[in-house]
Amino acid sequence: MTVSLPAPSEHAVALHGRMRDFLRDEVLPAEAEYERDRRAAGPDGHEPPPVVERLKKSAQAAGLWNLFLPSESGLTQLEYAPIAELTGWSLELAPEATNCAAPDTGNMELLHLLGSPEQQQRWLEPLLAGEIRSAFAMTEPAVASSDATNIATRITRDGGDYVIDGRKWWTSGALDPRCAVLVLMGKTDPDAPKHRQQTMVLVPMDTPGITVERDLPVFGHHDQHGHAVVRFDDVRVPVTNVVGEEGGGFAAAQARLGPGRIHHCMRALGAAERALAMMVARVQERVAFGKPLAEQGVVQQQIAESRLEIEQARAICHQASHVIDSEGNKAAKDLVAMAKVAVPRAATAVIDRAIQVHGGAGVTDVTPLAAMYGWHRAMRLFDGPDEVHLRSLAKAELGRTPVVPLPRVTV
Repeated sequence: MTVSLPAPSEHAVALHGRMRDFLRDEVLPAEAEYERDRRAAGPDGHEPPPVVERLKKSAQAAGLWNLFLPSESGLTQLEYAPIAELTGWSLELAPEATNCAAPDTGNMELLHLLGSPEQQQRWLEPLLAGEIRSAFAMTEPAVASSDATNIATRITRDGGDYVIDGRKWWTSGALDPRCAVLVLMGKTDPDAPKHRQQTMVLVPMDTPGITVERDLPVFGHHDQHGHAVVRFDDVRVPVTNVVGEEGGGFAAAQARLGPGRIHHCMRALGAAERALAMMVARVQERVAFGKPLAEQGVVQQQIAESRLEIEQARAICHQASHVIDSEGNKAAKDLVAMAKVAVPRAATAVIDRAIQVHGGAGVTDVTPLAAMYGWHRAMRLFDGPDEVHLRSLAKAELGRTPVVPLPRVTV
């Protein structure tokens, strides 16, 4: 069934133009300075380079701030999609410069949706202002975290406090010195129904008993904000730090991860577009076997396949965004699952082809392609691995009634 998507508002078109100009004039030229400072800091250095704060001030002045949150931006998810895509061209800089970077966006959406007035004042307001950062502590090394009901970290009630014991990993952002709070999911009642055993709580980073053990690289690349292994030993927080309600952690996680998944997909489309642009530029300037690479039939086919895959993935992403706008997150869950599988697949395929035509330069830090590939390959695991989304899609399809009833097959 063909669905006509609504045209963007004048406000959205203007923001897209401003974001394009910001990316071209300020973000992309700043990448070399950012990378130079990161190399100087080394893998154990997690201080943000000064250029990040300069870009944040510039983005705020241009009105390119908190665009991910409809209540702040006035944008629909569909209108935000092409704007977020532009930020994906420079994943290290543009999302944070506009205060639209994960995991903060998901945490802000969660606090906006479920946070108490006190939680919103203490944590949401400084996050929206870009004054602090946050992390999301859900995944664990000891269990298969693709099934969130496996989570083993215990949250035990002790009077007016919760006491937390457990070990998390892939707690992205926890090594950034600006990280002030963790959103943690743990098990409060192992005897409750399967999806009512978990609870989310807010844990300030300076709470006694928190130990950041190490940073995890992604394909050998250490991000500035870090992906931390974190241990919790008798970590005590007040019961008022619960997000939503006790036992509501699984539902809260789904509410948080839905928009986060589609926003990751939007940005991944931008990375794919940048990789394709780099590929096209490279093959037009390189000569092999007596003619430009652009005239080689196999290269032309790779370019065409890349455009085809990007447009197919974008169509799913935009359709999912439209259904979120018109019918809500729950109605869009299958489309979001499709996008979460299709977009990273397309992005990694296009980036891989771009690496190939760049030869040795493609697998070094001379180009951003290797780091881009590593992140988008990891995207097929975080926020639910491909297999989990495919499983849910298969279940939905098996339960679907055909539009036209099929005749019985007889032999």
